[in-house]
Amino acid sequence: MVGQLTLPDDGDRHVLATAIKGDAEILVTANLKHFPATALAPYGIEALHLDEFALRLIESVPARVLAAARDHPHSLKNPPESIEEYLAALEKLGLAGTVVALRPFAALLA
Repeated sequence: MVGQLTLPDDGDRHVLATAIKGDAEILVTANLKHFPATALAPYGIEALHLDEFALRLIESVPARVLAAARDHPHSLKNPPESIEEYLAALEKLGLAGTVVALRPFAALLA
């Protein structure tokens, strides 16, 4: 199957093949240009940037996302991160929208 798929970067075909085999509806990636809608549409798959995916999660299951955002920084070791350090790290990873959505809850996350 991998050899039959067409993407801008042949090295990404295995990712699409895995998504197809797993009946995925969404492929989450930081590199949207490698997964154009025209290549994914025949398989019913949508490519989303990490930030857009996180924002959709915040919209659909806000309590779960807030719980994860509260717990994750404390699980990091050497040393655990403060909520501000955590939000800064998310922003560096390209999740600026997610940080904007989470920042009003920073006091609850600390």
